[in-house]
Amino acid sequence: MEKRDNRFLKGVLTGILCSLIVAACATWGLYFLLSARTNELRQESAQSSLDYQEIQTKLEGIKDRIDAGYLFDIDESDMEEGIYKGFVSALGDPYTVYYTEEEYQALLESSSGQYEGIGVQVSQDPDTNLITVIRVFRGSGAEEAGLQAGDILYQVNGEDITQDDINNVVAKIKGESGTEVELQVYRESTGEYVTMSVERRSVSMDTVEWRMLENGIGYIQIVEFDSVTYDQFTEALEDLKNQEMQGLVLDLRDNPGGLLDSVVEIADDLLPEGVIVSTKDKNGEGSTYESDADMAYDGPIAVLVNGNSASASEVLTGALKDYGRGTVVGTTTYGKGIVQSIVSLGDGTALKVTVSNYYTPNGSNIHEVGIEPDVSVEAGDGEQDIQLEQAQETVKGLLDQS
Repeated sequence: MEKRDNRFLKGVLTGILCSLIVAACATWGLYFLLSARTNELRQESAQSSLDYQEIQTKLEGIKDRIDAGYLFDIDESDMEEGIYKGFVSALGDPYTVYYTEEEYQALLESSSGQYEGIGVQVSQDPDTNLITVIRVFRGSGAEEAGLQAGDILYQVNGEDITQDDINNVVAKIKGESGTEVELQVYRESTGEYVTMSVERRSVSMDTVEWRMLENGIGYIQIVEFDSVTYDQFTEALEDLKNQEMQGLVLDLRDNPGGLLDSVVEIADDLLPEGVIVSTKDKNGEGSTYESDADMAYDGPIAVLVNGNSASASEVLTGALKDYGRGTVVGTTTYGKGIVQSIVSLGDGTALKVTVSNYYTPNGSNIHEVGIEPDVSVEAGDGEQDIQLEQAQETVKGLLDQS
């Protein structure tokens, strides 16, 4: 019986290679592994609608059939991770994700603003799951290889990633400085598939860019909210104020979000005293984040957004709009009004799980709705940035009124 159990546990690790097996095991695999290893979960099974004995019997049958005739080699560690990933993905929530040890480390590096990678920013379409390059950093391996904004990622090292979670794709692309990763992209501008080898390098993420425009109007672009972003934003704001900035264009276009603490710090510098954002979980409990009365900048603001402005970007946009501190220019934002928590599982892996809704200062939840602009402007087709031009005109109008 002991040998039988050992064979079965090994089969669980090796049994999810093909998509049919993933589909069969995804919903149940993780609970089986946990229940087989702990008396506590065996006791809980009596109160659960899941029949663990039936699950075990079915998995044994699947394993026996694989042992009897499966043709190809099996990576047992991948099979084990596939059980966990399949179980979590069965929730149907694209924002609740299981991370392997490698993926979790990559996630921690990216949120710190410093990592080793190819030097791009990407976004994922909520309908198609396709991942598009939206920014290529100057001096990066991606720029040198010819990767362009607008390229759609199809393969990483020969593996199809068109239905993968964006964080998993990013983890596959990143790696040790000096190594290379092979990418295949679809370039919509030419209608061609392009394959290229891209060198990974040490990347220090510049999440904030700024410059002075005409008529005393400053410009700050925030590309995402990482742990380094607030310090970079403070530097940008102080530099523009020293150049006698009178009005500000805050560009959050294509900003996918990031750390809540980071966006709250920035909002605190731009808002009067009051609520910035609040959260509420399924039990009605949550947290409220507030700004104090000290404002680092109290002049007029135009907030530039588009359909890729998501999550933390919408927190800042919603707060500025609700307080009347910012005129929103562009197109309707992405609409991600939910909050995820990342929990370490104690073995180097982690679980990102959706835990609450968030609400703007006026009590609005914008999930799957987005924030509509005060001034609607579609992006132009050419090199002329008509959205930015409209934002400048908006700030100029506000200055003329003051």
